[in-house]
Amino acid sequence: MSDKSTPSASEYWKANLKLIATLLAIWALVSYGAGIVFASWLNHIHLGGYPLGFWFAQQGSIYVFIALIFVYAKKMGDIDRRFDVHED
Repeated sequence: MSDKSTPSASEYWKANLKLIATLLAIWALVSYGAGIVFASWLNHIHLGGYPLGFWFAQQGSIYVFIALIFVYAKKMGDIDRRFDVHED
């Protein structure tokens, strides 16, 4: 980034940190919330023969984490293009 776009640099990092905070909140909610806090309530629902709370604790949070990696890559690319710092 050049010196003339210094105000945009702070906006860029605000957008970046907002994205990271949102994705980390989703990850925490799924891994801690669905796997521990709401597990007893979710265990009334079965997925593939296993209680849903157990499934989230063992596999579901991993799938969500991998999906969040792809979401981050896509959204970060959009932010980079919006602030004209993309690599294309």
